[in-house]
Amino acid sequence: MEPDSPTLPKRTLTQILFVLFLRLVAVACLWFGLQYWGMLVGYSLEGRGRFDLLSVPWQVAAPSLAVLFPVASLGLWLAVSWGPVLWVIAVAIQFLMYALWSGVFGTNSVILVFHGLVALLYGLFRLALWLEERRRADQVTVDLP
Repeated sequence: MEPDSPTLPKRTLTQILFVLFLRLVAVACLWFGLQYWGMLVGYSLEGRGRFDLLSVPWQVAAPSLAVLFPVASLGLWLAVSWGPVLWVIAVAIQFLMYALWSGVFGTNSVILVFHGLVALLYGLFRLALWLEERRRADQVTVDLP
């Protein structure tokens, strides 16, 4: 026998697209984390980016990002609240590295533009979800005669 009504509300198209967007960003974060790990263990950059060969600023930034990005990736994939928070922390570190301290870390405008576009899309999704929730809350139903 089937229940009269579903126990879980159906997700809207905006919610489904938002989760898909978060999962795409999660894959990108995992890729960034793997790049940092590859650099730190000497797999990439012909071994010149190994941890013991890095300058002190890179020895602080690279391991932090090598941990933050995969953990943020997990949080984004699961669509939990701490995923975007860790992503913002990792992006803030990269923004400081490549924009503010470019003399030490060099410049990487592609990553900064990518993170800016992702932040813009995230903001637009959150706005759309908020408007959708507000519209749904305005639709009051009365069960009493």
